[in-house]
Amino acid sequence: MGLFSKSSKKLQSGLSATKKAWAERLKKVVLGKSRVDADFLEELEELLITSDVGVSTTEKIIDRLKQRVAKDKFLKAEELDQLLYEEIFELVTINSPQQNTVQEGLEVMLIVGVNGAGKTTTIGKLAHQYSKQGKKVMLAAADTFRAGAVDQLRRWSERVAVPIVTLQEGSDPASVAYTAVERAQKEGVDILLIDTAGRLHNNTNLMQELAKIERVVKKIIPDAPHETFLVLDGGTGQNAFMQAKLFSEATAVSGLILTKLDGTAKGGVVIGISDELDVPIRYIGVGENVDDLIPFDTKAFLDSLFNDNKL
Repeated sequence: MGLFSKSSKKLQSGLSATKKAWAERLKKVVLGKSRVDADFLEELEELLITSDVGVSTTEKIIDRLKQRVAKDKFLKAEELDQLLYEEIFELVTINSPQQNTVQEGLEVMLIVGVNGAGKTTTIGKLAHQYSKQGKKVMLAAADTFRAGAVDQLRRWSERVAVPIVTLQEGSDPASVAYTAVERAQKEGVDILLIDTAGRLHNNTNLMQELAKIERVVKKIIPDAPHETFLVLDGGTGQNAFMQAKLFSEATAVSGLILTKLDGTAKGGVVIGISDELDVPIRYIGVGENVDDLIPFDTKAFLDSLFNDNKL
């Protein structure tokens, strides 16, 4: 299972609702059919759209299957699982950029996203994961906009035993970021995770605030931030997809983190987001425990949906 060798059970369990909904819908499409024809593909198209794959990505998948049908002349409906697996795997893999190379010295990461997506919790889980890898991690509480955000992040810093940089209430978020970068450099930190306000994609002032954070960080480290992770609630389906598109247009998002996939049947949104955005999914959240944030891998994700199908 590649990257998921230690997390396959966690992944299977976390995606169980999506897998169940996917299997039930696919079974209805296949039931009573003997071959892949125009009517079959029309029903399959509806299945993909209702599974939150997205219209554009669905059209690509259907077009690919039409080409397969035209080439192979005759395809049995029961072969659909493997056909879908192969076409989605190829589509998503081709359009998924490679992850950034490992950063030498201090790596500065901005974490952005709307309120309620699980941003602060995700930061805590990332800090825990990087710490387990032997990295020296620090947190920066630059979300001075939301009441209680600093306290929430402080609780996570205590839970995962990493230091946190805070300034007095109401401080300029960019000042928090600047102070944190300076301190992280002095203390030999490997990874600095900067929490930012839960921005709505249409809030111009907050987007300007994010740009200011980026500017002050660059004054100390010209090529920082090295990562900007956008946290999305996977349970919101196509709404998460729209947020991803708009955030990507507004700032240089380098990776996506989809949370709360364990509590939803809308996991198909992963396929559409992977395909349509020039931004890779780096992690997915499949539970509430500190270890329930796992690196995203296309093959492992599709394996979890398509039972034991493997390429």
